[in-house]
Amino acid sequence: MGTLTDRVALVAGATRGGGRGIAVQLGAAGATVYVTGRSSRSERSDLDRPETIEETAERVTAAGGTGIPVRVDHSRPDEVRALADRIAAEQDGRLDVLVNSVWGGDPLTDWEHPLWEQDLGTGLRLLRQAVETHVITSRFALPLLVARGRGLVVEVTDGNTARYRGSFFYDLAKSSVIRLAVAQAAELRPHGVAAVALTPGFLRSEAVLDHFGVTEDNWRDAVARDPHFAHSESPAYVGRAVAALAADPGVMAKTGRALATWGLYAEYGFTDADGTRPDFAAHWADALVDEYGPLGDPL
Repeated sequence: MGTLTDRVALVAGATRGGGRGIAVQLGAAGATVYVTGRSSRSERSDLDRPETIEETAERVTAAGGTGIPVRVDHSRPDEVRALADRIAAEQDGRLDVLVNSVWGGDPLTDWEHPLWEQDLGTGLRLLRQAVETHVITSRFALPLLVARGRGLVVEVTDGNTARYRGSFFYDLAKSSVIRLAVAQAAELRPHGVAAVALTPGFLRSEAVLDHFGVTEDNWRDAVARDPHFAHSESPAYVGRAVAALAADPGVMAKTGRALATWGLYAEYGFTDADGTRPDFAAHWADALVDEYGPLGDPL
């Protein structure tokens, strides 16, 4: 994969999970990465988890890049506008990569009830947090990419097909994020900026590791509890996918598409942090299709 030295990236929602993995791997490729989110050492978000933007930024720097933490609530346009102005001032107007990875919707997702039995306020809050934040961030960050006449927008989602994802508001949020990529691609194409949606497979986020009672060092101990976990991937995997896309001079050929780690690793040759190449779509076809049906065609 190519180098991203002298490139500037904004990873919105980089406190943990895939956002953190993306930020760190962009740093490993040499980029300057603005790491944003609501969880800092001075104040936790309502998720009340221990991960912080400062820790992510330190990992970016340790990997070889420059990590810059900025506490931002991406649902607040004034805070996002201030962030974009800060990047423009500090980087001489430069922004090369925008990653919209804001989520935080796990505690808001109701997996048990159909729409008509769910709490409407909670569902609408999930949409505001998981979709509106992406729109707000793009609104203020895109002018920096357009001014350069090149760059990449990545909308992080779950799944790249039309398969129903098991919960009304969750499915609507993740499908909407894919459409955000499609719409941005259409408007950005004349300006030389690419926009794609990207999904990991079974992601070993900090919350997932906690759920299984393991760490990244001993995660395979949980495979006995859930055999499908053997085919999971670390956040570094989706991070390396983004770094590969950002370094690809021909990335415009992919603009408007919904991509996945399991399709990109074969093209770009990257591996997960442990040297493996997880392919959750292949595992789905082998072990899950009878129970859940096919993944379907990419959106």
